[in-house]
Amino acid sequence: MKNLFFILLLLVANFIVAQDDEDEQRARNLRDSKNLTWDGNKELSEDNFIDAEVDYRKAIAKSDQNAAAPYNLGTAYYDKETYSEAFGRFKEAGEVATTKAEKHQAYHNMGNVFMKRKEYEKAVEAYKEALRNNPKDDETRYNLALAKEMLKKDQEQNNQNQDNKDQEDKQDQKDKNENKEEGENEEDNKDQDKQDQGDQGDEGDQEDQQKEENKEGEGDQKEEQKKKPDQGDQQQQEQPQQPRPNQLSKQQIQNLLEAMQNEEKKVQEKIDAQKVKGVKVKNEKDW
Repeated sequence: MKNLFFILLLLVANFIVAQDDEDEQRARNLRDSKNLTWDGNKELSEDNFIDAEVDYRKAIAKSDQNAAAPYNLGTAYYDKETYSEAFGRFKEAGEVATTKAEKHQAYHNMGNVFMKRKEYEKAVEAYKEALRNNPKDDETRYNLALAKEMLKKDQEQNNQNQDNKDQEDKQDQKDKNENKEEGENEEDNKDQDKQDQGDQGDEGDQEDQQKEENKEGEGDQKEEQKKKPDQGDQQQQEQPQQPRPNQLSKQQIQNLLEAMQNEEKKVQEKIDAQKVKGVKVKNEKDW
């Protein structure tokens, strides 16, 4: 039992020593961090931003218990209008802060960064958090009221812009619809013009075709007239042919011919009669 008690006592003693050593180391680191912070403040007061930035960074790396180092570095960035870097350092200071005073300062300055960025809603929340840690700070209360007023105006302006945008969109849509209707009307008119031109073309084609048919009809009629005698000729052919003046008719000619033939026959008979009377009869052949 004595040995076990001795071992436990030794372990507790070693733990206490180690804890003391750790606490002492942390204390030394904090002291060194504060000294580096002081050096950074000195460099910054002499308008030597680069060296001040280096000292502040070393101080932050040396101890995570020194809220002043990131806070002061954030203030340096804020004065240089490097607001993104400044916000990061103020946020870091608020996270490592161990007192309400430190937290109040960190959130107050975060609100200031949001105001510079015109992020008024976030600024309102940051100032509220700062007042939770120090409700008596009049500057933070004033900044909170200003942030709320700016947020209200910003929202009204956004609503107005949205209304204007909606009106513009409606007008643009209306203009597009009107332009579309005009375009459709123009297309309809063009189609109607094309159709009218096509109808006129068809009428012209019909007229040309009618002219061609008329020409063909006239040609056929002329050709037919060439092939057939005219009506006057047909009438003349159908009527009996009238005798010409001083011209014998066919019957008269026939009668005249018969009379001539009869006369000729009588003359021939007389001649034949005379030949019979005067001819001598021979009994011998002529050699």
